[in-house]
Amino acid sequence: MNGKLRNSSRQKQYTHQIIGAKEITDYSLITYEHGELVYFIIKPSNISVLSGASISARVYSLMTVLKGIAEIEMCCLNSRESFEDNKANIRKHIEHENNPAVCSLLEADLEHLDKIQVQMATAREFLIIIRLLNEKPGEVFPYLNRIEKSLKEQGFTVKRAEREDVKRILAVYFEQNVTTEKFEDFDGERWVIPGD
Repeated sequence: MNGKLRNSSRQKQYTHQIIGAKEITDYSLITYEHGELVYFIIKPSNISVLSGASISARVYSLMTVLKGIAEIEMCCLNSRESFEDNKANIRKHIEHENNPAVCSLLEADLEHLDKIQVQMATAREFLIIIRLLNEKPGEVFPYLNRIEKSLKEQGFTVKRAEREDVKRILAVYFEQNVTTEKFEDFDGERWVIPGD
């Protein structure tokens, strides 16, 4: 297939088709190729204030969970925006700028982005992902409840992701968007005016 035809067929796809998301349910993401995914959000611990023994205990707890639930997949996301591209662009402009006043303003911008980045340095989100493959509908929730209970018993602060959480996770993963308060169920939803 030539490039123009391939691009044309790709342009006719909806965003959810391009990223492989078939449907977002109240508790999962159903994908075209990878089945149904359930996310558990783990609240991170600030290990910089923990003793060596406490860190070892946390690692052992995670190991216990991993040994007990073979289907676990893990993901770590930034839960805040990254400014690395912006900072690289500003540095490039500083290198090529001849006007000292403009250079000074660009350096101030760079310093401001560095301060923001430092404030958000611990803004990580850890996800435990369970891929539902052959579970019968009546067995799904007891299975997920067992996993959640196992995580809590090992001392993790955990929450099963709901519909809005899944939409936020996708927005952070695909576009580093953490500033939107309500995520759309379909492309352009915010521009639709009911009764118009």
